[in-house]
Amino acid sequence: MAEDNNNEIKETSDNSDKNTIEKEGPIQNENTEIQNNTPSDIKSEEIKQLEEKEHFELEYFSKDEVLEKLKNLEKELSEVKTSAKKLRKENDESKTKYMHMQAEFENAQKRWNKSRQDLRTQYTASILKNFLSLYDSFKKALDSSNESDKNILNGFYNQFMSIFKSYGAQPIEVKINDIFDYSKHEALTSIEREDVPENSILEIVQDGWKYGKEVIRYTKVVISRKPKPPEPEPKEEEIEEIEELKEAQETPEEEKTEKIKDKEKKKEKKDKKLRVEKKSEPSE
Repeated sequence: MAEDNNNEIKETSDNSDKNTIEKEGPIQNENTEIQNNTPSDIKSEEIKQLEEKEHFELEYFSKDEVLEKLKNLEKELSEVKTSAKKLRKENDESKTKYMHMQAEFENAQKRWNKSRQDLRTQYTASILKNFLSLYDSFKKALDSSNESDKNILNGFYNQFMSIFKSYGAQPIEVKINDIFDYSKHEALTSIEREDVPENSILEIVQDGWKYGKEVIRYTKVVISRKPKPPEPEPKEEEIEEIEELKEAQETPEEEKTEKIKDKEKKKEKKDKKLRVEKKSEPSE
């Protein structure tokens, strides 16, 4: 019995192996066919299919139709180029306008900031200018007071100066013998002096003040000027004319006519002599 069973199992395994071989046979044949087709063969077939397709599509259009389509395409291309050129030009113009507007805006903003700063400076300067009379009073009181009063006034004076300086105001620095500067000084009068240069400051009458770069009060000063040069001595001809005028004033009317005639004759002779001398000079 055992042997019969073993024989049956062997037969069944053999049959199953045959069935698997029969089934796998066609698959191997298909693989061999695919392997036989090389990449160059596949590529040539694709190219052939594309050529047949193109030939098939071109057969629908005649030569005139193709030329007309080319003309239309060229026309469309030129229109596209023209519109692109126009758009580029409009874009450049828009950029230029934008840059101009931006520059104008920045300039307007700068002018507005400057005008606002100028108004603030002028307003502060006008307020400070009203208090300068108080400064002059303090200074006069200090110059004319005694030692005990000076100690009291110095406290008020220093406090006043610290308030002014906190706002940016300060006195204009000037010394004796400095040269006059019209942008900071105001000349009240001038004195002739030879020992100092012209336009030297001889005396400071009133202190000047400035707020930032703006002068709120010019320094009032007395300056020097050069003495006038001595008048030149009169020439002989001028002396003669002066004497003749004096004589004419002293002589009566009848004698004046005769003297005038003599004077005219002398003048004619003198003019004639000058003309002769000019003619005798060698020409260049």
